[in-house]
Amino acid sequence: MSWDRATGYSDGAARGNPGPAGAGGILIDKDTGEIVELGRFLGAQTNNVAEYEGFIMVLEAAKSRGVRELSMCTDSELLVKQIQGVYRVKAEHLMPFVEKAKALMKAFPRIDIKHVRRELNKEADRMSNLAIDNKMK
Repeated sequence: MSWDRATGYSDGAARGNPGPAGAGGILIDKDTGEIVELGRFLGAQTNNVAEYEGFIMVLEAAKSRGVRELSMCTDSELLVKQIQGVYRVKAEHLMPFVEKAKALMKAFPRIDIKHVRRELNKEADRMSNLAIDNKMK
């Protein structure tokens, strides 16, 4: 069964910059309340790469569920501003992530991205840190 409307939360964590990193996210079906928790260990990466990996991971999960209306939340102001074209992407190594995210966003007839305060993104943060913890053990 596909989801029609969903809210996604994404985050990334790096212990050191670069250092052991994880991407995390939560996807919530707005109609049923079903929640999908996402996390992936990334190896040694920068915090910004981890943020993009988390964002992309949630977009992919939403796309695979057939979401048509997606509200994406992240505590990375840099990511939001770069995706929206407000900030130029100065770090060349981030360009493939920006391009992949923008390509994935085209799959959704309605999508909005918002920057949220860190305390409103706790579950995605927990998943990104859990990805590091589980791989590091």
